[in-house]
Amino acid sequence: MKIAVIGLGYVGLPLARLFATKYAVIGFDISQNRINELQSGFDNTLEIEQNLLESVLVNNNNEAKGLFCTSEINDIKDCNFYIVTVPTPVDKNNKPDLTPLYKASETVGKVLKKGDIVIYESTVYPGATEEECIPVLEKISGLKFNVDFFAGYSPERINPGDKEHTVDKILKVTAGSTPETGQKVNQLYQSVITAGTHLAPNIKVAEAAKVIENSQRDINIAFVNELAKIFNILEIDTQDVLEAAGTKWNFLPFKPGLVGGHCIGVDPYYLAQKAQQSGYNPEIILAGRKLNDSMGEYVASQVVKLMIKNEIAVKNADLLMLGITFKENCPDVRNTKIVDVIASLSDYGVNVTIFDPWAKTEEVIHEYGLKTINELPQQQFDAIVLGVAHSAFADLDFETIKKGNAVIYDVKGFLGSKADGKL
Repeated sequence: MKIAVIGLGYVGLPLARLFATKYAVIGFDISQNRINELQSGFDNTLEIEQNLLESVLVNNNNEAKGLFCTSEINDIKDCNFYIVTVPTPVDKNNKPDLTPLYKASETVGKVLKKGDIVIYESTVYPGATEEECIPVLEKISGLKFNVDFFAGYSPERINPGDKEHTVDKILKVTAGSTPETGQKVNQLYQSVITAGTHLAPNIKVAEAAKVIENSQRDINIAFVNELAKIFNILEIDTQDVLEAAGTKWNFLPFKPGLVGGHCIGVDPYYLAQKAQQSGYNPEIILAGRKLNDSMGEYVASQVVKLMIKNEIAVKNADLLMLGITFKENCPDVRNTKIVDVIASLSDYGVNVTIFDPWAKTEEVIHEYGLKTINELPQQQFDAIVLGVAHSAFADLDFETIKKGNAVIYDVKGFLGSKADGKL
């Protein structure tokens, strides 16, 4: 058994490392820089610690066990399992962008052989694997689906920055294009996932299960975001209300916030598009997305109101934004909604300084054209906004960076009594 993992990002690398503890694994990525870093034992996503990565790395692709990383397609031609773990983003109009998935399928198609199994982990709408990916594999390889090669689906459940719920400790949903293939795919994951597996009856069910996991969270967060807006008008503390309601055994403990990242803020659009293509308009899903996408502008307006209340001139005011990654203690800036807050504040004429010890400055510039700093600036600010609850921010001495009656706004409910306002 030889496994190729296509795409060595937040999803692919932890999976490849785990499989490499038992099998020969070839990690394939189109970025040679990424390959060079990994072969040296360094993971710039900070998901895999150096000692864990180094413990499975091998120097060639002929070892019986271990991980060999490469950008050369010839190195994966002898594999019999191909696991695709590339991103599935949305475009500027929130339409699903399957380009990475098509390109990964083309890559696999060039080396696909009779008897091989191709497993997709990328989040997609129900039907995408068999309707979009399989035709690419057939066209490039010249082989026939479910005759010469087979497919599986096992949706990723990676939680970036979470060192407790690692890939092996999260129950894995599996599926195959035939009953026999489903058993093989399930057994493969079962051999390394200590939390166990759930074999779905077919690929479409597994795809749908994944996409509704995050859609459900998105809708629930939209509900509490709306509550936060209502309670703000009524001058009631939202956190106090949620704490009181949470004393009931079946109350769901969701909190208001900015919904970004590559899952919750993206996956509902995949399900919505498929529903619309099938003639159904998903009102609740899209309403939740609309409300959550509006929260950046709402946060900015609340900050400006606090500044006006404190008689701080808004235009040309200096504001410190604490954090720009999409979640705490993680360098991932994909689809972060902090940029919406920054854009709205800039529209008000506010000068925003972005301080984030986790974010890579070059990545933020590339993605958003924004300059960030990794060390706390030696100046004072008219306003401070905590956008991301990095642990490093807990010990900040706010008095040394505040100008007089400067306001502190807490998006995450992280600062307690230090904040003048919160979501």
